[in-house]
Order: sequence, then C-alpha cells, then structure tokens
Amino acid sequence: MSDIDIEISEVGPRDGLQSISRIMPTADKKRWIAALAAAGLQEVEVGSFVPAKVLPQLADTAEIVQFARTIPGLAVAVLVPNLRGAQNAVAAGAHKLTIPLSVSETHSLKNLRRTHQQVLEEVRGIRALLNELPAAQRPSFEGSLSTCFGCTLEGPVAEDAVLRLGEALLEAGCDEIGLSDTTGYGNPVQVRRVIRRVWEHLGRDALHGIHLHNTRGQGLANVLAAVEEGITTVDASMGGIGGCPFAPGASGNIVTEDLVFLLEAMGYRTGVDFDKLIAAREILASALPDEPLYGFVPDAGLPKGFQRAKVAQPEMA
Repeated sequence: MSDIDIEISEVGPRDGLQSISRIMPTADKKRWIAALAAAGLQEVEVGSFVPAKVLPQLADTAEIVQFARTIPGLAVAVLVPNLRGAQNAVAAGAHKLTIPLSVSETHSLKNLRRTHQQVLEEVRGIRALLNELPAAQRPSFEGSLSTCFGCTLEGPVAEDAVLRLGEALLEAGCDEIGLSDTTGYGNPVQVRRVIRRVWEHLGRDALHGIHLHNTRGQGLANVLAAVEEGITTVDASMGGIGGCPFAPGASGNIVTEDLVFLLEAMGYRTGVDFDKLIAAREILASALPDEPLYGFVPDAGLPKGFQRAKVAQPEMA
C-alpha cells in the first residue's frame, strides 16, 4: 500500500519561476528543490526545455534536472513544448515529460506558436523518440489539456473539445492526460463534470492529475471537488508563485502549504512534513526577497492539537 493518498506535484520551480521577472540563481534552485524533496514532496516539476530567449528564468533546466536526479526517491518532471525540448529532457534524464495542448487554439498559438494539429505532430515525434529507449528507461509522457475550463483569449471552452483533444493526445502517444485550469475559470461543479466525462469517454487510466489556479479564489474548492471525484495527483506551487505568462490575468497557483493542510486535515495522507515544508519556503523567500509569497497556513500556523492523516482513505467511486 502506498504511504500517501494524494500526491502533490510541486510546480513552483517551473510554473512559478517562469512567471516572474527575477531569475533565481541556479544554486538557490538546487537548495530549494532539495528542501522540497526533504519535506516529502515526491514529484517536482523542476523546469521547462524552452529556448532561453523565451524563458531566461529556466535556461538552466538541464543542469537542474541532472542535480534533481541525484535526490533519492524524487520523480523529476519537466515541461516540453516540442520534440526538440523532449530530446533535451531525455538527454538530461527527466523522469516525466509533459507537453501542453491548449484546448483554446488561440492560446496554443500564443503559448507554443502551434495549432492543435502541429502540437499533435510533436507528440507523435516524442512518442517515437521514447519508443527508441529501453522500456525501463522511458520517461512517462503526459499531455496537459491547458485552458480546459475556459480561456481569457477565447472565453468559454467546449467540453466536447476537451474530450476530442484528450483522445487525440492518447492516440498520438501520450501515456495519460492532465486537466489544467490555466486561466482560473473553473468552478467545482464544472471540475466534477469534466472529470466524469473524461473518465466515461477515455477510461479511468487516462486521467489522474489536475492543475488548478486560484485566480478567482476557487482553487481549493476545485481541489476538493477533484479529490472527491477520485483525482489522485494535484499540482501546486510553494507560496502560490506563478501562473501563465501567455494568458492575461492567469495569476495565482494553488499554495502548496495551504493544500497540504487541507488534505491532511481531511484525512488524506500527502507524505509532507509541515516543518520541513516551511523550511523550504524560507529558502524560496531568501532567494526571491522582493517576490510576494502567499498562503494562510504559513502565517497562521497549524491549529493546536493538529495531527497529520494516518490512515489511508477509501477510493472514491
């Protein structure tokens, strides 16, 4: 039996840092990621293999991946926009690759400068690349359906399009898909409905994770809806840093510290140690002294008598 019920995938070193102008020194990134792992976070998205001129904040991703690979038990995840990025990620040794496919094609053109079909061609190329590796050495490959709950550029997004593109990602070679509320449009009823429809259309094994933003204050409410439906991996960013630089107004990642408290208070084991998590936050604050960090739990502390979850929760239907 796993020692956790809900896995928190920490995306601050990628999604957080890419959205702020200041560049965190490589040495500080390494200290931060090591501290995140020491706190019990088992998966960290450490960077993105995009050209340095596009995101100079992540220009050291290859070095960061190689460092993170030395941390025992840590799953090292990266974002890749195309085949070239995947080649670099494989060479660096990443355990997990995620390629974003925006359901809003306007956002796809803004974010990746590619149409839906062009992104799917990249997926096919990446699948071929991974298939050349020995099975034991292949990183997992996720297709993230960005803007799947709505888009600041196009407005509402059709749920049928989410299903169609999710199916296309799987057919092109992704191992699984993820749902991403890139612009903070989602609400709990919508989150529940889309998860159910994806599972009905593509099967339970197609979807395990969700990436939610708190742009309009719905982040933790949406987490609760997703977890109660049966989602087992939730993305979050320490201090709530980040968003999406290519979607206007898409600020506000879920705060890792508050998410850990919510889940543990409900009886879901995350494997995360609060004291060590706050120690990691202090490293982040020291490295980015002018960057605002968010979260209620770091300010208020844990309530008197609080106990971490100890017993595995039953699987949701």
